[in-house]
Amino acid sequence: MNKLSLTALASQQLDLARAASSGRSAHTVYGGHEHSLRQTLIALDAGQRLGEHENPGEATVHVLRGRVRLSAGDDSWDGSAGDLLIVPDARHDLEAVEEAVVLLTVSLSRQGWDA
Repeated sequence: MNKLSLTALASQQLDLARAASSGRSAHTVYGGHEHSLRQTLIALDAGQRLGEHENPGEATVHVLRGRVRLSAGDDSWDGSAGDLLIVPDARHDLEAVEEAVVLLTVSLSRQGWDA
């Protein structure tokens, strides 16, 4: 069994995001090609976004710090620390309303990672 401190990892990734020209940083904390579950910690500087994209499977965004806006078409959902947003099965984007750290959890069949 492994134990991770999401609080410490969030601080590290937020420091990296602040220093990056893209204003963002990400680190996979669990999963990958050999698993059907992937969890990725994503840090975004204020105003930065993950541009519109498809989701490869069922997904949630757990806001650990700050505030974000998840948008799909004409719909949007605001989240702040402690909120869990269900990612819609549609093209969507994620914007940091203020500097933020989220835990993205994606679940899909193993074949889906290769798609």
